[in-house]
Amino acid sequence: MSLRELARVVQTSEVTVRRDVRALEAEGLLDRRHGGAVLPGGFTRESGFPQKSHLATAEKTAIADLAAGLVEEGEAIVVGAGTTTQELARRLARVPGLTVVTNSLLVAQALAHANRVEVVMTGGTLRGSNYALVGSGAEQSLQGLRVSKAFLSGSGLTAERGLSTSNMLSASVDRALVQAAAEVVVLADHTKLGTDTMFQTVPTDLITRLVTDEPPAHDDRAATELQALADQGVQIAVAGASGNPGGEQVPATRRAPLPGPRRGHVALRSGAGLGESAAAERGRVADLRRR
Repeated sequence: MSLRELARVVQTSEVTVRRDVRALEAEGLLDRRHGGAVLPGGFTRESGFPQKSHLATAEKTAIADLAAGLVEEGEAIVVGAGTTTQELARRLARVPGLTVVTNSLLVAQALAHANRVEVVMTGGTLRGSNYALVGSGAEQSLQGLRVSKAFLSGSGLTAERGLSTSNMLSASVDRALVQAAAEVVVLADHTKLGTDTMFQTVPTDLITRLVTDEPPAHDDRAATELQALADQGVQIAVAGASGNPGGEQVPATRRAPLPGPRRGHVALRSGAGLGESAAAERGRVADLRRR
């Protein structure tokens, strides 16, 4: 869960929740991530679709809006599985003459009634947790395919390892999708920046562009990761950047600007934060533990 969602659930500030999350991590009850927290064992644990679909929804919408602008009429592309790529697919329904190859039932469903878009599905075995086709059947159906762009998401993204995921079968299909594309576009919200998971899908040197959202002002590690990715030649597009709602393309030849404060950033509630009593904080931590 993101810090924003945790703060909403327990009705306090993100600053206060961040302190509580540190206490819970010290007890081994969760692992901290940039902008949020996950259950322990983050290298191998993967959330199901219901959990993913409610995480960072506003950010995914902004990312999908910006990524859709990279697709031109008449192109042939591949779109991988994921909740962010599903949001992208909903916007691609308006692009005439488009051909979309996908292993995702959710992407195919989003485009099912788009008369001007041709949808080609891979073969494979259905993986119910993310409604994706995986396995040798999916990989074999992609052999010999060539498209202009691949749009992929994942569980984590670092400058050191690139895009990664928690499931071996999903990683294998994503690698096959990458091999079919001239350019690779990664869609990842700021909570995935700096997060590393078990199976590498796209090394950093194969990522053409990253479309992400603007990290909160306090998230220095996410901003540092963006800078490191840009230094390695990844073009960065930030959705909803301050002063530029349409996003900013950052060419690989110059350094990426560190994102500034997000508009509408959650403010401290009156009476919350450092002035709270120890008893109130213990009660809030206990509430988080129960949840």
